Amino acid sequence: MDGSIFLRWSVSRLPLYPHQNMSRLPVSSSKRVLLASSSSSDNGQDVEPAQKKIRKDPEPVKPQAAATIIGGRRLPAAATRAPISRPVRGVGAATVAVGPSRGVLKQSIASTAAKGGNAKPTAAPACPKTGVVGGSKRQPWDLKGKVVDMEGKIRNYQTKVKATSQENEELKGTMAQSQSRAAEMERTVARQKRQISEYEAELQALSGVRDELEMVSSDKSTLEKELSNLESKHKVMETLRDSQETELQTLKMKLSVQESTLARLQLTLRDTEEEVSSLKDTVVQQKDELHAGEMERRRLHNAIQELKGNIRVFCRVRPLVEGGLSKHIQLAAGDNTTITLAKTEESHTGKSADTQKNYNFNFDRVFGPQSLQQEVFEEISLLVQSALDGYNVCCFAYGQTGSGKTYTMEGDECDESRGVIPRAVKQIFRAAEKLAAQGWEFTFTASFVEIYNESLRDLLYSGKASKRPEHEIRKSSSNEVTITNLTYERVCNEDQVLGLIMLANQNRSTAQTAQNDRSSRSHSVFQLDIEGVNVGRDVKCKSTLCLVDLAGSERMLKSQSQGERFKEMTAINGSLSNLGIVITALANKESYVPYRNSKLTYLLQGCLGGNSKTLMFVNDCVIGTASANRK
Repeated sequence: MDGSIFLRWSVSRLPLYPHQNMSRLPVSSSKRVLLASSSSSDNGQDVEPAQKKIRKDPEPVKPQAAATIIGGRRLPAAATRAPISRPVRGVGAATVAVGPSRGVLKQSIASTAAKGGNAKPTAAPACPKTGVVGGSKRQPWDLKGKVVDMEGKIRNYQTKVKATSQENEELKGTMAQSQSRAAEMERTVARQKRQISEYEAELQALSGVRDELEMVSSDKSTLEKELSNLESKHKVMETLRDSQETELQTLKMKLSVQESTLARLQLTLRDTEEEVSSLKDTVVQQKDELHAGEMERRRLHNAIQELKGNIRVFCRVRPLVEGGLSKHIQLAAGDNTTITLAKTEESHTGKSADTQKNYNFNFDRVFGPQSLQQEVFEEISLLVQSALDGYNVCCFAYGQTGSGKTYTMEGDECDESRGVIPRAVKQIFRAAEKLAAQGWEFTFTASFVEIYNESLRDLLYSGKASKRPEHEIRKSSSNEVTITNLTYERVCNEDQVLGLIMLANQNRSTAQTAQNDRSSRSHSVFQLDIEGVNVGRDVKCKSTLCLVDLAGSERMLKSQSQGERFKEMTAINGSLSNLGIVITALANKESYVPYRNSKLTYLLQGCLGGNSKTLMFVNDCVIGTASANRK
């Protein structure tokens, strides 16, 4: 059934009585039948001795094969062949029956029962735990009960064997029909193969004709496409010819119009060329006038600065810590060039009361405690412009320690609190950008040096301290003052200069004194060398802008300097005294100016004398009122 091939082993006749030899009882094994009793513990005890006596010479059985056609399709030849018979090894005295699947067996048993077969009712189900019919376990001594159980099993086996025999008979008939069908199908296949061979021969004969037909059809299709393309191109060319003829007529008309327009434009071009030539002459003339105006501006600017004085002194008063102005300092309301210092003096005889004396001082400009950094810089911005015009400019910040010299020169990082140095650099770079439109090109070189105990130190040095080189001031044949082994940085914008200032502040020498917890113990000199050239005018200029933050002047009794601080104070006061001597000599126009008395004046001699501009900021602050010692 369903194309399956079943092999059946003959089953010997079973004994009907329990007193017959139990070792001759056959056992049927199949995947279709589940015998719970065969696996029970009781049967295992009874059957095991009997199995040892079963003969091992099973009767050979000749297998039968049948081919089954499923759905009108013949199975492969390998499936129609009868399987090779092999001797089946018996297990004890049992006889093995190979049958169809469980579903087929059930159907066969059902069909047998329907035909009125003599199928006996099956025995009662065995106990799932013991395998004994009725669900109770037999005692070992109950041999009669066990025989009864075995007779029930034998009857059950006989019923199953009878059903299997009937099913095998039916399968034999089905197999014979399948074999006849298979033979018929083989004859049909052979006949169809012969027809296929004939068809293949005819197809081979017609293949050449078909190829030729396909080639002719392809050539015809290609020629038809080419003809269609040529016809369409011809139509397009005719349309294009008509359109170009029309366009040609239009272009002829436009050409005549353009010729007349060209003649008119040529006349206009001549007029325009004459106008451009005139404008060029005007531009050249204006450039000449602009250059002459720039040179005149420089001359007048320098004249104004000389009228104001090449050496000027400003005074700036530092506010008190709690704000406001000290009572010992008086500033005139309508006069920004004078300052009055009040001092209380004791009577020498002791008979009269203490008297207060006023000392008046005149400066080029006085800045009170409320003056802003921008207001201070506006007064010296003209001097910064002079440096860009080619004049050496030097600006000092002088005063006792803690009077605000470093704040005036450098300020803070906030834009409103920036000092003279960053503001001067910003003005120079902006003015240089404006002059670039007039053909000027500028190069800027910056350096930062400090004078500490009359020795030079490079504030832009970034190497190891143990390998710091020595520096000396040299004067060239062209009277230019330079420093050996000093770092000169080429700068192009304001940010680069600000970076150099930050580096210099980190390297500068400071110390704590009784008057200032972070007192500058050296003079710091920032130099910006400016070189300008106007190639079109063949004009050059060269100058140096020096911005100096002097060390604070001190009195030993006030600062209480000792040891190394005392040595620093002595060097600072000595160099400041020499600076005052040099400025006095320059102001009095003396024939000999003692520049070599100190390293500071020797370094700055190019920015102090000649046509240079010098500005001194006198930073003032009141420490306290002097009083006599009384006993």
